[in-house]
Amino acid sequence: MLSDNEIVQQFSPKPISDIAEKLTIDQRFLMPYGTDIAKVDIAALSEPRKSSNKSYLVLVSATTPTPAGEGKTTTTIGLGQAFTALGDSVALALREPSLGPCMGMKGGATGGGYSQAVPVDRINLHFTGDFHAISAANNLISAAIDNHVFQGNLLQIDPRQIVWRRVMDMNDRSLRNIVIGLGGKMQGIPREGGFDITAASEIMAMLCLATDFSDLELRLNRTLIGYSYTDEPVLLQSLNITGALMALLRDALHPNLVQTLEGTPVFIHGGPFANIAHGCNSVLATKMAMHHADWAITEAGFGFDLGAEKFFDIKCRMAELDPDAVVLVTTVRALKMHGGMNKDELQEPGIEFLVKGFDNLDKHIENVQIFNKIPVVAINRFARDTDEEVALIKKHLEAKNIYVAESTHFENGGQGAIELAEKVKLAVENTEPFKPLYDLEDGVVDKVTKVCLAMYGARDVAFTKEAEKDLQHVKKLKLNHLPICIAKAPSSLSDDPRLHGRPRDFQVTVRNIQINTGAGFLVVLTGNIMRMPGLPKVPAAEQVFVNADGEIIGVS
Repeated sequence: MLSDNEIVQQFSPKPISDIAEKLTIDQRFLMPYGTDIAKVDIAALSEPRKSSNKSYLVLVSATTPTPAGEGKTTTTIGLGQAFTALGDSVALALREPSLGPCMGMKGGATGGGYSQAVPVDRINLHFTGDFHAISAANNLISAAIDNHVFQGNLLQIDPRQIVWRRVMDMNDRSLRNIVIGLGGKMQGIPREGGFDITAASEIMAMLCLATDFSDLELRLNRTLIGYSYTDEPVLLQSLNITGALMALLRDALHPNLVQTLEGTPVFIHGGPFANIAHGCNSVLATKMAMHHADWAITEAGFGFDLGAEKFFDIKCRMAELDPDAVVLVTTVRALKMHGGMNKDELQEPGIEFLVKGFDNLDKHIENVQIFNKIPVVAINRFARDTDEEVALIKKHLEAKNIYVAESTHFENGGQGAIELAEKVKLAVENTEPFKPLYDLEDGVVDKVTKVCLAMYGARDVAFTKEAEKDLQHVKKLKLNHLPICIAKAPSSLSDDPRLHGRPRDFQVTVRNIQINTGAGFLVVLTGNIMRMPGLPKVPAAEQVFVNADGEIIGVS
């Protein structure tokens, strides 16, 4: 089979104005970035919806992935192309790729094979500058905080209790914990600090949850940046830079429109990670897809226990969304890994491991049903998967009356996901309103416990002394009503990345709770989760180059 780069070179993208016309988006709302990318002004959402049909929202999630991922984005794109092939009105809503993973271990995030969003290189690299805008706004806040302390500190900010960190969109473990302000009297006030990756910035979460400019401004103003010497909270609005932040973020708030290889419209906007943030594309992009198409297909990061739980309990709750169906992507290799097979041997036969891995699949199916939704399992088939392996998965699921479809969209594009699209259409016929996992009125400990016991299958939850101190801050600030965003290992249902399959009788340990008043949720840190990843021994950056014609090779 051809490489992703070779496949892309076979296709000629349509003018982005044609893609917008397919969605009945008026040209006056388009902000072109060349001929094949455009931002769509959020004012387009104020126009009457052109279609009289119901708009169905489909969420694509997955079972617990292997380190390489199971092709959730590729499946989402393939499914969208299948709806296009069937003649349906459809639009996708995806997250923007981060340069960290792109140059690190996982590579880009525009799909693969014959199910890709294009232009691949521009989307995966600088795109429309949204990540730059978020990084710049985040770091302006950091600069303003340290400048305020240096210039007399009228707000009496305690340098030891500044909770706002700098960010950059690259994996760099050396910047996780640093000391700043060294060099003498005129270089600032020395203190400990550090960098997170841009996808973990609270600005990213705010942008993705904001409904308009006023909402974003409100979120910025209420953001907690630290505490005073008397332990009083210091909010961002006291720095008087909200206007400048809004100027930096103005264009970034508008969703980006691109297309798939088969001309299916795709809104790609926002990129919070699911293991350290809420893992969903922007509310505005999702609503833009629903407003302009009869089928809107979106995704949530990593497994259902991480991204999808937050999609329901945070995004759907805040934005009043309710998906009509949930696609659960799984692979033969993922199930074999969760059945005990060494991750370096997943290409080898191993029926006994595959069958043992059904435990992980079954738990994710149960999790979908906990939210009162009907799961549709997509078997993302790889070239080395055998007919016997795929047949076993189907037999297991059909015995449970679960919708299942084998999907070959990687090799066959939209035609390879027709069966999956047809099963999704069956599932939405019996959709019911989703049930949140917890009530906002529940205490923070109760919320965490409900998620850990229901989604992960934990026995109980323990809070470290640091976490208990954080709980006191939450109580003092009267923020118990906020939803929670649990940061944990993506490679396990538990908070221990080494526990594969369906762990039982384990305890989740909460080590810290971060207060994100701007985003509007509490980040519950478990295990050894890092908000700044590191590069692998052989980073993907070593495979990227520009040829003599100026074409970028190796970004996919």
